[in-house]
Parts: sequence; C-alpha cells; structure tokens
Amino acid sequence: MPRDLPKKLDACPPETLRAMKPWLEMWNRRMETPDYIEKDPVLFMHSFEEREDRLLAGFFAALMAWGRRDVVIAKVDDLMKRMDYRPNRFIRDFGERERDRLDGFKHRTFKPVDIYWLVNILQSALERHGGMEAFWRHCHEEAQRQERPLIALFHDEFFALHPEAAQRTRKHISNPEKNSSCKRLYLYLRWCVREGPVDTGLMDFISPSELMVPLDVHVARQARALGLLTRRYNDWKAVRELTGVLRKLDPGDPARYDFGLFGLGVSGKPIPDRFLVNPKV
Repeated sequence: MPRDLPKKLDACPPETLRAMKPWLEMWNRRMETPDYIEKDPVLFMHSFEEREDRLLAGFFAALMAWGRRDVVIAKVDDLMKRMDYRPNRFIRDFGERERDRLDGFKHRTFKPVDIYWLVNILQSALERHGGMEAFWRHCHEEAQRQERPLIALFHDEFFALHPEAAQRTRKHISNPEKNSSCKRLYLYLRWCVREGPVDTGLMDFISPSELMVPLDVHVARQARALGLLTRRYNDWKAVRELTGVLRKLDPGDPARYDFGLFGLGVSGKPIPDRFLVNPKV
C-alpha cells in the first residue's frame, strides 16, 4: 500500500468525470507522440524490422520495465546485444552452448538463470504455436473458455511449457489470481494491441477495449488524486476499478489514458482544483 494515504478516498462524481475528459485528452495528446518513444522502453518495439523480433524484444523490455527508464533501456539493450540484436533467431536456436552468453546479466532481481528459463520457455512457445501472437491467442481463447483473466492463463500456459523452470523465475510473470496488478504484462499488451504513434498495433487477437491499465506508481497516484481510483493498494482489484472508470470515458480504448495519467505524474504539474477530489494523496 502507498504510504500516508488517507483511510478513505472519495470517488470522482459523474459530473466531474465528464468535465475532466477534455483535460485528460489534452494530457494524452501531449504525451502520446513519437518523441515519447526514444525515452521509453517501448523503443524496442520500434527498433527492429522483423515483426517477431519486435514482439520478442518488446516482451523482454516490458518485463524489465522496472525503475528509471534510462536504466531499463540500457539493460534491455545489453540483453539484445547478447542476442546479436536478433532475438527471434537467438531464441529459436538457443541451446546449452549459448548459455554462457547470458553470464553476468543483471537487472533488479533478474539474473542469468531467469533469462535462461524465459528464453527456453519462449523457444517452446514459438515451436508449439508458431509465433508470439499465436501463443497469446491460444491463451486468450482458453481464458474465455475458462472464464479467467487472460494474464492468469498466460502465466499458467507459459510455465506449463517448462514446469521444471526455476521457481524464482515465476515471479517475473505476474498472475492476477494472486492479486498482482500485472503492470508489466499489460504494458506489453498495450504496446502490441493499440495503434498510435507510440503503440504498434502488431497483434490483433484482442480488441483495445479488453486491455487493462498498466498501473504504475505515477498512474496510481494521479488516479487517486482525481478520484478515479479509491482502492488504497496497487493490486489487481485496483486495476479493475481504475479500468472500469476509464471505460466510462472511452469504452473502446480505456488503456490509452495511461499516457495522460503517467504524463501528469512525471510532469509535477498541479491538478486543477476543479478536478482534485482527494487533495491529501
């Protein structure tokens, strides 16, 4: 739970939410521009020519999108260099002889053993399903059949490919059924599914209307101040609450407000009094 939050947060009244929409749209337009790409890990979704390279590089970039963006970019670039900047070829051809190329890699809690198992699992997913999108499509269809969250199915299907994978690696693929916010995986899906100057629209197995908001600390803080989020924990329940409110603003593409809320958070600019519902956040 974020520190020093009031015990109770108020929800944004419907009339304030309606009045807020043009202001949020302004922040979206300010942030969702090509200039955003070079300073964000989404850069790796735009750095390759081949579609599968883009999807795989983006997957690692999203999983490692943790901490300062410039550090994340440097670490992902280190990993891509170890893959000769051909992640699809590297993953499909990976074997024990290539394992030493991962030696010394580290980012936050990522260690070589984690990259080793992620590469092995991705290799099996590509072999079995033919490509990254086909694997996600399989997970989506199974999630619908079982009436479970997509990311929960992705987690299960991912590790079912190599159940012997190191237990420590599992924490890098979050699971909403354990109340995780799944921020990094929904960030990846936003990059892949939405179309725009930043997001790529490379995958169409789901509609943007099904995406959930990637809940990082900046987005959560601004959402609480605006009364778009009243839950005090940054967890799956908070993601569902915030996405549900943003669907009232745009049922077809609620996750796009991630740009505006993130931009507002990193800008340091104050929220106008007429929209400030929880000033003590």
